[in-house]
Amino acid sequence: MNFRDTMKINDKGVLEIGGCDCVKLVERYGSPLFVMDEQYIRDVCRAYKKTIESTYGNGNMAYASKAFCCKAIYEIMQEEGVCIDVVSGGEIYTAVKAGFDLNNAYFHGNNKLQTELKLAIDNGIGTIVVDNVDEADVIDRLARENNTIQKVLIRINPGVEAHTHSFIQTAKVDSKFGFSIKNSDALDVIKLLKSKKNIRFAGLHCHIGSQIFDKKAFALAVDVVTDYVAQLASEEGIEVDELNFGGGFGVHYAEGDPKYNVEEYCDYVKLLTLTLKDCVERKGIKMPKFMIEPGRSIVGEAGITLYTIGAIKDIKGIRKYVAIDGGMTDNIRCALYDAKYEAILAGRANEKCNDVVTVAGKCCESGDIIIKDLALPKAKRGDILAVFTTGAYCYAMSSNYNRNLTPAVVFVKDGKSAVAVKAQTYEDIVRADVSLDYDN
Repeated sequence: MNFRDTMKINDKGVLEIGGCDCVKLVERYGSPLFVMDEQYIRDVCRAYKKTIESTYGNGNMAYASKAFCCKAIYEIMQEEGVCIDVVSGGEIYTAVKAGFDLNNAYFHGNNKLQTELKLAIDNGIGTIVVDNVDEADVIDRLARENNTIQKVLIRINPGVEAHTHSFIQTAKVDSKFGFSIKNSDALDVIKLLKSKKNIRFAGLHCHIGSQIFDKKAFALAVDVVTDYVAQLASEEGIEVDELNFGGGFGVHYAEGDPKYNVEEYCDYVKLLTLTLKDCVERKGIKMPKFMIEPGRSIVGEAGITLYTIGAIKDIKGIRKYVAIDGGMTDNIRCALYDAKYEAILAGRANEKCNDVVTVAGKCCESGDIIIKDLALPKAKRGDILAVFTTGAYCYAMSSNYNRNLTPAVVFVKDGKSAVAVKAQTYEDIVRADVSLDYDN
């Protein structure tokens, strides 16, 4: 567990987050329950933004919405003066409803639907990151219909592979994302975009993967990308005004992962900005605007999930299962990536851990396991289990499998709590169902 001022165990042995007693949060809101530490989210955003300003100057960060999306998070990003990136019509619509200024948004996706592009451009999207040749004509037409010039970047594939799970490596040559700079693919698209009257080509985007601790991979990406920028300038006379290096900064999930505080997360940013400044000077290229798109590192450790323990099954000499009232419907990452997590009993955090259990979800799937071989005090029905670092890609990937309900999301700050997303009801589950009528 990566504790901090806003997440700690109090003198009664109870876990607190944002000044709130986790057991009392469950008593008030029920479980499962996603809890987000608002102050921590703001602290990380401010630190990233300050680091960019102090070490580089011209730049900003864009929060990667896919990590966790709701109206409240966009309201926070608007207040903090940072940008966002969005990857779907649903994220765009949510941002609009939250009052976020889409001029400060980046729209990604390897297969953006025409309806999504129209929604984005109609609402004044600042930047579209082109990841498909077919987008050029659609963007140009929609921009012309809106009497605007649409700023775009293209997503390039620098061929830099980070050491992470193969499912979340995105800069390999063989990838559904990006145009390769190892052949003419990227250049051909740049020339196509520059030929369009209602498109302004502004620069390049790359993202080398997720949950990366190897900082050298980020430095290598900057070096490779700036080589390509220099090549574009010298051989094609094409200037690049902006470089966006995506996100992918690793966070602490379990033993073996580094434990960073807010300032230490900024080491990622410093490496990128200082490497970029050095490359610009050495290679004699125009200093571009600098952008990054962190998501997990902003909300991942800010979030925990609280569960109530139910059935306990002790298979003598083999395994002890402790079942919770959630599972793969609110955290699919364990089944999908074999993700590792840490957890404690929120109301008994100071007790000796003399039992080893496997935390099982309630879904009708053998693979619905959240944590294997977890050391806990002897758990009993009704105990509250707190699983750490669930702020990213848990609520975002939640589902209604087995027609289970998705949990509420509560934000906490300074000892107060507020609902950001209401828990689903059974009525919500059947709301879109209709009886068959073949005559309609």
